Amino acid sequence: MVVAPAAAAVAAAPMGRGLVVAVGAVLPAAVMRAIRVFTSALPALLGDRTAALRPHAFREDPPPVPGLACTAFMRTACGRYHLITGSTGFPASQHHELVAIELGHPGEVARTRRPMLLHDTALHHSFVKILQAFRAGSSMFAPILWQGEYLGVLICANAARGTFGESDLQALIGAANILAPLWVAHGGPGWIAGLDLTGLPTRSVGT
Repeated sequence: MVVAPAAAAVAAAPMGRGLVVAVGAVLPAAVMRAIRVFTSALPALLGDRTAALRPHAFREDPPPVPGLACTAFMRTACGRYHLITGSTGFPASQHHELVAIELGHPGEVARTRRPMLLHDTALHHSFVKILQAFRAGSSMFAPILWQGEYLGVLICANAARGTFGESDLQALIGAANILAPLWVAHGGPGWIAGLDLTGLPTRSVGT
């Protein structure tokens, strides 16, 4: 990952600390741990495990392992990007990637502020691959909102088509509703506003 040379050291910090930013602030460990608790637990807790056993379950051959991922896409202060935050199942090169805010279904959630469920991504021609670890067969998105303000979107993806259903989406929405006040109470908006985005990897198109 390439990180901007702001202040004395602008670098990716170990899990739980976040990114050191130009103003010297660090995302509080408590909120990063909270995000990682959700993004680590949700892929294992949600979804139909038998989906992977069905014929033609995967969009890639051979099937990816482990084939599950979760992350928060947090809106940057400039409003142009989502910053991948607290990800599980994403390659290291994407851990602090900037994704164009209008790109793909996360962009649709940013625009509408409504949750989305893609039971089978193959049935959605507008689906684009943002996660580079594997091509999701099933995914869901819950907006992270605080007092009407869009903060970001919580995302779960699984390589097996048909993994997620409506009950899974409701659980994801509940998790997003818990993350929103945690993000605000621990200074998330101020932290992300102080980030020097120059030099961070960016993604403006999917595949």
